[in-house]
Amino acid sequence: MIARILIDNISNNPDLAAEWGLSVCIEHEGRTYLLDTGGSDAFARNADALGVDLSNVDFGILSHAHYDHADGMPCFFRRNPDAPFFLRAGSGENCYGCEDEMLKYIGIKPGILKDFSSRIRYAEGMTKLAPGVYLLGHSTPDLDCCGQQYQMFLKIADQYMYDDFRHEQSLIFDTEKGLVIFNSCCHGGADLIVQEAMDAFPGKKVYAIVGGFHLFETPGGQVREFARRLEQAGVEQVITGHCTGQDGFDILKEVLGDKVRQMESGLTLEF
Repeated sequence: MIARILIDNISNNPDLAAEWGLSVCIEHEGRTYLLDTGGSDAFARNADALGVDLSNVDFGILSHAHYDHADGMPCFFRRNPDAPFFLRAGSGENCYGCEDEMLKYIGIKPGILKDFSSRIRYAEGMTKLAPGVYLLGHSTPDLDCCGQQYQMFLKIADQYMYDDFRHEQSLIFDTEKGLVIFNSCCHGGADLIVQEAMDAFPGKKVYAIVGGFHLFETPGGQVREFARRLEQAGVEQVITGHCTGQDGFDILKEVLGDKVRQMESGLTLEF
């Protein structure tokens, strides 16, 4: 399996863009998967520079319904006329965050879900995309506590409620080395996502987790506790960036050492 980071917050290559967002292209057993599209069409320009042909993607996946992962979707649909694009059931154009004590819309660009409804599929439970490849939503109840912590909200009818991340899902590959999990922001907690994956695949270990961990505003002590939980779970590779933040990354590196690797635009991973 080969995974290429098409766009991340960081780029050390002058020919590749960086933005607050994430997009990953994964090749596995003769099929190609695109996880997220960043916050613009920059992921596609980077794909061109990296020699990645988006028209060859077999499955598109949205990790969660936030703009910095979804707003490149129209560009992808123009580049690829056929691939279905999977969102978690419960996804909508209704996500908000609190900034300077004001609610700010942070969701999918309004109109995308209607304009491209023929391409969009909604996944429930554990959804099998191909042999050894699955989408998994949260099974842990009451994750609105995470929405409260991050001051993120869903607008349901005319009411704003703490986000329970019903719209978040992981892309999981069952490999010979163990489970490889891709989850772009892990709002529910990367350690919880690891546990949910192990519960869904009894007897399987998690070999690697790839994505942002939403630690950029998390106190250092909590990050260290989180890192130790990943270590106790036996995760062997942690590839992270985007919303993890530099301080969070540095602490993960301090605790987990060489198991941790920094994501950046253009990074190629082999599992």
